[in-house]
Amino acid sequence: MSISDLMQVFVTDLWTDHTPWPFNQLPKSYNFLVKHGTLWKMTYYGSAPRLVHQPHFAATSTFIAREVEKGLMKYQPDIIISVHPLMQHVPLRILRAKGLLNKIVFTTVVTDLSTCHPTWFHKLVTRCYCPSTEVAKRALKAGLKPSQIKVYGLPVRPSFVKQVRPKDELRRELGMDEYLPAVLLMGGGEGMGPIEATARALGDALFNETLGEPIGQMLVICGRNKKLANKLQSIDWKIPVKVLGFVTKMEECMGACDCIITKAGPGTIAEAMIRGLPIILNGYIAGQEAGNVPYVVENGCGKFSKSPKEIAKIVADWFGPKADELNTMSQHALKLARPDAVFKIVHDLDELVRERSLLVPEYSCVT
Repeated sequence: MSISDLMQVFVTDLWTDHTPWPFNQLPKSYNFLVKHGTLWKMTYYGSAPRLVHQPHFAATSTFIAREVEKGLMKYQPDIIISVHPLMQHVPLRILRAKGLLNKIVFTTVVTDLSTCHPTWFHKLVTRCYCPSTEVAKRALKAGLKPSQIKVYGLPVRPSFVKQVRPKDELRRELGMDEYLPAVLLMGGGEGMGPIEATARALGDALFNETLGEPIGQMLVICGRNKKLANKLQSIDWKIPVKVLGFVTKMEECMGACDCIITKAGPGTIAEAMIRGLPIILNGYIAGQEAGNVPYVVENGCGKFSKSPKEIAKIVADWFGPKADELNTMSQHALKLARPDAVFKIVHDLDELVRERSLLVPEYSCVT
């Protein structure tokens, strides 16, 4: 019998669904703040010191503890998995007050690759799963014991573990040229960032004027930004360009390409490394994503530039005179890849529950 047959999983957003106003507006506030960089910097770095966020959580708990407790206890969980930096202190405070720390396993899965907010770490967690040694060091500095920390990598979709199909086959299915080197240009789910300017620069740089032919092609993922997709599709390109909206099979899009241009989101970086794609980072969210840039660059997996023209030149060099550099970076990315992270985490979670002697024919998990 598999773990999935034994475990009943509930996914809930405690802030939105189980806290009163104005706390239930926090997720929406985040989306607003990250679009206004200065405000987000002030919020992120201003709340980082323990002397600031600990009293804040203590005060917050007074107002929201009862509602959060209802939200948690309605599932009667045997294990709680937190994947949010602001959902350690409050639920653990509740479990301690209820005398449930020895009965309910509480774990944290950190989803930032390098730099991360101190609120990710709490000394009372049963386990803290870290995606990198850098994050593990931060956990130790925050007071967690080595026995509480596991470094398994960043969990990504299980589909990324499957064997990669041949590039020409994937390109054919996507309507791309089967033989030309390909660059993947992304702007996240909302299609944000300088995608159009970068695409235009690539369109020029990947066309050999002397030979009158392309030296590469481009796959652009616009996410939910239909206006951008329509604009790019209307351009008369000199090179093969495939424009897609929101995609669900990112592993196939990455598998069809030779390098990727994206902002420094941890999930995309982890997925690109599994596919062995050298990465050009063109932006990052201040605070939690800032450390992802040196993580990629210093590990020899890619480069950073905000200039569309400079980015286009890097890709053109990779598809031409600097093909060896592209290959070397691909090998470095593969060495850092941890495709089985999600499976290691789940197996460890199962062992933790068994150790607590709470395993019954069916047990429940809240994330």
